[in-house]
Amino acid sequence: MKILGISGSSRKAEISGVYKLVKKVLEATGCDHELVSLRGKRIGGCIACLACAEDNICKVHDDMEPLREKIVEADAYVIGAPNFYSRTNALTHAFMERLFQFRHCEGDVLWGKLAVAVGVGAISGQFCCDQIEQFMTHNLIETVTKVCGTGAASCYYCKYGETCKIGMVVMVHGEGFKITPETIPDVAKDTLAIESAHRAGQLLGRRLKNGHNRIRVTQRMLKLAKKNNNPT
Repeated sequence: MKILGISGSSRKAEISGVYKLVKKVLEATGCDHELVSLRGKRIGGCIACLACAEDNICKVHDDMEPLREKIVEADAYVIGAPNFYSRTNALTHAFMERLFQFRHCEGDVLWGKLAVAVGVGAISGQFCCDQIEQFMTHNLIETVTKVCGTGAASCYYCKYGETCKIGMVVMVHGEGFKITPETIPDVAKDTLAIESAHRAGQLLGRRLKNGHNRIRVTQRMLKLAKKNNNPT
């Protein structure tokens, strides 16, 4: 079984809460896995050209192109995104939009696969988890669980965080707060998030190893999609 991890954060791995949590989930699965960071990649959203309708292969030439085979080969996904304006950031959203290439003519490449959604925000990553799950449902992929973590807003790194009165630092901590490496929020210090990521990985690993049946999962996801009035 192979799991593909996607970190949709544009931050470097060492300061990206998304990257850290996705990595933690993958490591806990006990399965073969690969972690791909979208940092620095050029991935645009779907342009609705429908050139993929004939063969389910996107014809837009950017950094999504080499990821296609990894997506096809994977049995499950761990997809993480940072919270930008109470939704997934544009890079992760564009990546997920481009999954549209697999949906034509009852293309079943993704049907019945499993996923874990990971979201990180200065206040909450729940918005991201929910939106990732929506994209997975549209593609008949079951989100087995979600992992939310609290990370550092950009205000901690912009050099003006201590004085900007409408920035996250002052709003959360008040005026006079000093930003130091020790006071910057980090999911690695978020015990609940780390434990949640570990449990999520174990659950995903068990599901894959214990008779994972894509046909049965697909049937459940079709029923869920119809119940929620989600076109597939």
